[in-house]
Amino acid sequence: MEFDDVVLGRRSIRGYKPDPVPRELIEEILAIAMRAPSSMNTQPWNFTVLTGEPLDRIRQGNTERNLAGIPHSREFRTGHAFAGVHRDRQVGVAKQLFSAMGIARDDAPARQDWVLRGFRQFDAPVCVIITYDRELADSDDTAFDCGAVTTALVNAAWSRGLGCVINSQGIMQSPVVREHAGIAEDQVIMKAVALGWPDDSFPANAVVSERKSVAEAARFVGF
Repeated sequence: MEFDDVVLGRRSIRGYKPDPVPRELIEEILAIAMRAPSSMNTQPWNFTVLTGEPLDRIRQGNTERNLAGIPHSREFRTGHAFAGVHRDRQVGVAKQLFSAMGIARDDAPARQDWVLRGFRQFDAPVCVIITYDRELADSDDTAFDCGAVTTALVNAAWSRGLGCVINSQGIMQSPVVREHAGIAEDQVIMKAVALGWPDDSFPANAVVSERKSVAEAARFVGF
């Protein structure tokens, strides 16, 4: 695929076929992703790639703890709730997804099921946990670099016919993730990426989120 086709065509995939993804293909994608820019070449990122029984245990633990009302324990800072235009954009894409899935505003069970799908990593056959080296946790460059490599990962996956969705739901219960993924204490759990072959019959997969224009986002000085 041409670069523009990858970037402009990529969508967040929330429904997957159960088909396994070959390890060799994931290794190829990660090798490409790790060519992403890195501040002073620190390369703070690491990946734990899960499938099968270990991933199922995380899905179960996430779901049970959330249904039990156990508070979230995400390790990477979450910040304040969105407000203003940022909240509007968050609500806007939620409306797009609920409309595509036929979930009514007052349908509480369907809305809860949608939330739990996120904690189950959208039932994808593979989950990639993004972590970074704890000794670099005080540097904002670390988060910037991890964002860059994750963007490169989802684009490389898309170029090979795979879909992804970057999410936080899958790592909100960090003790569950750390235990079943065997993540070392010198790593901070940052994000999760659900990965697999897109199910084209899943309505939410057709949703294309809106983007503000270049005119809104950019200022040109000296041109």
